[in-house]
Amino acid sequence: MKVDKFFQNFELLTDAPNAVVKMQEIIMRLAFSGKLTKRDISDVKVNDIFKEIKFEKKRLLEETTFREPKDFKPIHHNEILFELPKEWMWARIGELFLISSGTTPNRTNHKYFENGTEYWVKTTDLNNETVLTCEEKITKQAVLDCNLKYYPVGTVCVALYGGAGTIGKSGLLGIETTINQSVCGIYPNKYVNAKYLHLYIKLIRPLWMNFAASLRKAPNINAGVVNNMVFPLAPLEEQKRIVEKCDRLLSTCDEIEKRQQQRQQSILRMNESAIAQLLTSQNPEEFRQHWQRICNNFDLLYSIPETIPKLRQAILQLAVQGKLVRQDPNDESASVLLKKVETEKENLINQKKIKRIDSLPAIDFNNLPYQIPKTWEWVRLGSLVEVITKGSSPKWQGINYVEDSSGTLFITSENVQNYVINITEPKFVEAKFNEIEPRSILKRNDILMNIVGASIGRTAIFDRDDIANINQAVCLIRFISPEKFIELRYILHFFNSPVCISFMFDKQVDSARANLSMGNIAKFPIPLPPLAEQKRIVEKCDRLMSLCDILEAKLKQGRDSSEKLMEVAAKQVLTA
Repeated sequence: MKVDKFFQNFELLTDAPNAVVKMQEIIMRLAFSGKLTKRDISDVKVNDIFKEIKFEKKRLLEETTFREPKDFKPIHHNEILFELPKEWMWARIGELFLISSGTTPNRTNHKYFENGTEYWVKTTDLNNETVLTCEEKITKQAVLDCNLKYYPVGTVCVALYGGAGTIGKSGLLGIETTINQSVCGIYPNKYVNAKYLHLYIKLIRPLWMNFAASLRKAPNINAGVVNNMVFPLAPLEEQKRIVEKCDRLLSTCDEIEKRQQQRQQSILRMNESAIAQLLTSQNPEEFRQHWQRICNNFDLLYSIPETIPKLRQAILQLAVQGKLVRQDPNDESASVLLKKVETEKENLINQKKIKRIDSLPAIDFNNLPYQIPKTWEWVRLGSLVEVITKGSSPKWQGINYVEDSSGTLFITSENVQNYVINITEPKFVEAKFNEIEPRSILKRNDILMNIVGASIGRTAIFDRDDIANINQAVCLIRFISPEKFIELRYILHFFNSPVCISFMFDKQVDSARANLSMGNIAKFPIPLPPLAEQKRIVEKCDRLMSLCDILEAKLKQGRDSSEKLMEVAAKQVLTA
């Protein structure tokens, strides 16, 4: 693909994720391989410019405190990033510019920072754009005592360290300033356009990030690495033409990105509004109208993958509100179901098979999140279960992990994913762990819930026959005769619904320790439908969730196709 044709289809190619960022990179790669502008025979030859730079650099070294690096090695062909026009040349950055890093004055010495007037640039001031201010200033005394250099407007600064998100970040100085030790300043000269240099530094940032990541010690770069980086030296007038063309094209990229973000935000807002209206419908007719509106605009509302998680949450919320399937007056009501559960529970207690759970607070019917159908009942979770308990850590009991299944399968919060128990890499502990912790031995159809850390609330059904136990970050919830009274996947859908998530995090989670207590889990109010309706809800929920998966996959596939189209077009234009 020719460059002209590439830019004629510019906006069509920016539909992929991160497409604008990739387009910006393509523009700069075209620029620095000489494919963005035409040659001009009247331009001063690069060899003459290189000689002038050497002469100017020698003069500056005599007049300043910069130090000349050691002799540079010839550029190896493996270092060359791309082919240059014959009128250009590769040189090392340190051959063309004076380079050094700064200093951090002693922070315990107040005279260096109090009422500072001198700009002092740190890595946090670099955002790959022009630097017009900085968050901290130092005093003139600090500049004198620490022999800090002033860097003029046009200097390009590079972050030498500060983590993967910071290394290689740059800034073009729009102010005269000093810099600290984590920043490297590339002193400007009159033979290289400052913006041309800065654009190139932004283009090669991934190279420095990869270099830093490859180091065994601290992932940093230093001034020596910057000195030795290769640089495509073009005639000065061509540098200016490249900067002017890049500015126009990159500005177009910014406009496209802004339009894309506005479109996506608009879709997300419309989606949230449509779902909110659906969930707050006061009667069947209102619900039907809002649902019809979603159906009529479905292709727009669900045209990006980011809206699908919201759709899943809406389905679950509708399910536990009793709005997903019709009620059947022939169903045995939830109130009758609860009486049977209570009878079964009393029998198990009398037979000493389970212990009585501490009395649960009565449900405040004036403070429930929504109304439920007449055949449903609000009930505390603890009223439906045999036991709610958690495991413990083997190390507390002096138990060792073992390498094979001769021990006890040990389930941790990593294994409890949303809806599934993931045991791709099983852990086992000594079999005697079950003798020490018999209360948390798992049975088929136990529901497991993560109760500690970032994965709080993830739930799944233990659907295995393995002899297994759990650690202290996992809670076991065992329902009374679920095969007779409870459809466990309905409970699972409830646990993943927005209303239950709000129960978990509204005063239930101890934010200081990020911990969900078993006592609070027992108090969860559950909207319980008749058993037959539970089954209908699960069947419809599962079907709709499967459709969501298909839709999400198609939308992502569409993005992947756009991304591949971008890659093909980029490869064609860069190799043309």
